[in-house]
Amino acid sequence: MLRNLELKQVTVKTDVTVEPYYKCEEGWEQHGGKCYYFSTRKSSWDQSKTECSTKGGGLVKIDSKEEQSFLGKNVQQKIAGYDDLFWIGLTGSAEEGKWLWVDGSPLNERLTFWKDQEADDLSGEDPDGDDCVGMGPMYWFDNSCKVPQRSICEKPALILCA
Repeated sequence: MLRNLELKQVTVKTDVTVEPYYKCEEGWEQHGGKCYYFSTRKSSWDQSKTECSTKGGGLVKIDSKEEQSFLGKNVQQKIAGYDDLFWIGLTGSAEEGKWLWVDGSPLNERLTFWKDQEADDLSGEDPDGDDCVGMGPMYWFDNSCKVPQRSICEKPALILCA
């Protein structure tokens, strides 16, 4: 006995929203869609930039007050004293008085966190001036790029779906 078999394709539409979540490698701290690495080793700004690159990221570019606050709280927990700073990805070394982020974008003058009297570009320690920027828990300071400081690297977080 033969039977007629008929295959039908059925499409079911559902509204399912899958919220992504972010993950960072061990040793990195996640905030928003980014991962941050707070170095424990002190080095010059250029060496710090290279170290971040070898870790798959770059020196941090601060894009918001919220990001500054997150970084500042972490810096507060990690500093050893008032003069203990962390390099960020802001420099004025290409052209005096013109601050650029490591990605080449100009500093948004409406979104800065300079300490009073900064950026002062004093050349006491370095005749080339203070062309690199470090941050403390609340503020930014310009400093000689040669001064050893710790640094903050950033890179995009890995996006996972639940």
